[in-house]
Order: sequence, then structure tokens, then C-alpha cells
Amino acid sequence: MSSQTVQTALSTATPSCPECGGELDSSGRETNCKDCGLVTEQDQIDRRPEWRTYDKEEQQRTGAPRTATRHDRGLSTNIGSVDSADISPRRRRRLARQRQLHGRSKFTSKRDRNLAHGLGETRRIASALSESNAVKEQAATFFKEAQNKDLLIGRSIEGGAAAAVYAACRCNGIVTMETVADVARCSASHIWNCYRTFLVELDLPIPVSLPVDWVARICSDLPFNVSPEIRQRALKLAQQATESTEINGRPDGRVQGEPASTS
Repeated sequence: MSSQTVQTALSTATPSCPECGGELDSSGRETNCKDCGLVTEQDQIDRRPEWRTYDKEEQQRTGAPRTATRHDRGLSTNIGSVDSADISPRRRRRLARQRQLHGRSKFTSKRDRNLAHGLGETRRIASALSESNAVKEQAATFFKEAQNKDLLIGRSIEGGAAAAVYAACRCNGIVTMETVADVARCSASHIWNCYRTFLVELDLPIPVSLPVDWVARICSDLPFNVSPEIRQRALKLAQQATESTEINGRPDGRVQGEPASTS
């Protein structure tokens, strides 16, 4: 490879000044040319955590990222427990008292305390269901929106948290209410009540469940092994029901204009 080719490759890989062709410096908040001082980019935002130390040789990034699953977005700090035997009992009691007061100072009102309790419940239920962090954050967003619109008045925080988790799971996949109710701290009827209110007031983007989407789950939940022939037959029948649903235009399979059964 010739020297001209190498120089051309280096010039295309490394950005240069558009005015004089000099070297650009991006170490600060703006990108400028070292030769002529031309500023090519400015107002660069560094969204990473702040430096723990200002010594350039020991600079390290620290701190957890912001998350929507906590009432303070994860920006507050906690006073950890000290198990050292060198601390006197008086000092240990003082630290415990400081830890208690520090925990109370995080909440400015009862609304913030309820929000923290509800978000903690959403994290617990989603973790018990082995859901991803994306589902946890979406459930926390639904719970915050419900509290901002005063949809939790007259309803328990546990029911609202379970309904938010169920709505987030429905937005990302298939889940039954019984599965959520098994790990929730309230009844399934109360979760249904909260979920219906969220569905109407929050305009949740929940997709319509079709019969073909439930075949694999029902076959796996059965107490006996389902043969491949039965699975294929069930999929065929579910596909026919899905096509009939698309023709009728109703997610419940009824024909347009057909009244609901009163039985």
C-alpha cells in the first residue's frame, strides 16, 4: 500500500477542520480546531454519571443510571449498614437513627410515599414474573400516569401496581390475570377493576389477543403432554377462528351489529 493511500485512509478516519484541515480537539464541551480555533460542535451533553474524583489518573465513573422504576429516578443515596466491631454501641445507635431520618427525608408528602410504595410493588411483582427491565419501566410509567390522573383514589396501591404490571405485560406479550394475581397482594377482581379503569382513562396501547396466540401457552399449561397432531389441529382451528375474526371485524368473533349474549 502506497503512502498516499495510507494518508488518505487516515484523513477519512480522523475528522479534520473544514477551514484549515487541522486537528480537532474534543476533550472539552465543544469541538474546536487546535490550529485556527474554529468551533465545529458545541453544547455537547455528557449523560454519563459524574466523576467520583478529579484526579485525571484516578478518574472513574460511578453511580447507578436513572430509572423510572423509583420515585426519585434512582438519584437519592442510602446510608448503608456498618457491621464493624470497632464501632461502639452508642455510635451504632446514632447511625441507625440517622439512617431512619434520612429515609424519611426522601418523601416530601404522602403522595410521594404512596408513589414509592407503588413503584416498589410493581418491581416486586414484575420480578416474581421474571419480566425484563423494559416491562418494569413501562409498568412504573403506567402507575405514575394513573396517580397523576387521580385514578388510585378509592383503590389500593397494591391493586394499582398489579394492574400496571398486567397492562405492561399485555403490551409486550401474553399473560393471564391468574398469573399476576398469584403473586399480587390483592384479589383478581380488584386487579380487574383497576385494569379496566386504566384501560379507559390512560388509553393503553394493548394489542388485541387472537385465538392463535394462545395455543402454545394452553398446550404447555395442560397437566399432560399434547401430541404434535393435536397441536397442529388446534393451530388450524385457531387460524380459522382468527380469519373469521378478521372477516367479522370484531376481536371477540361476533359479527358486526350482532348483540351480545345475555345468558
